[in-house]
Amino acid sequence: QVQLVESGGGLVQPGGSLRLSCAASGFTFSSYAMSWHRQAPGKERELVAGITNIGGNTNYAHSVKGRFAISRDGAKNTVYLQMNSLKPEDTAVYFCKANGVYSDYEYWGQGTQVTVSS
Repeated sequence: QVQLVESGGGLVQPGGSLRLSCAASGFTFSSYAMSWHRQAPGKERELVAGITNIGGNTNYAHSVKGRFAISRDGAKNTVYLQMNSLKPEDTAVYFCKANGVYSDYEYWGQGTQVTVSS
């Protein structure tokens, strides 16, 4: 049974930091590129950051470059999103996604709420 379980969301003040985690199970983690996406109320879901299946390359949305960092731990089958210098416009539900490198399979997590407010 495939599962992507996000955690680490919450309420934080502007300028603060959060680290999101996404624990994967039920598939071969090393065969999947991983990414974080977010969806704010009334807006479409957008890509925030991505990392290749072996972690050699990363990419970021322009709006988070220099503030967010994506990483993965193959031993723990977990992908992380370190978010620094958070802004109110970062408020959204954050989703973890897995894309098969050798297949067309893709999986989504259930999302975790991040709220940036004073």
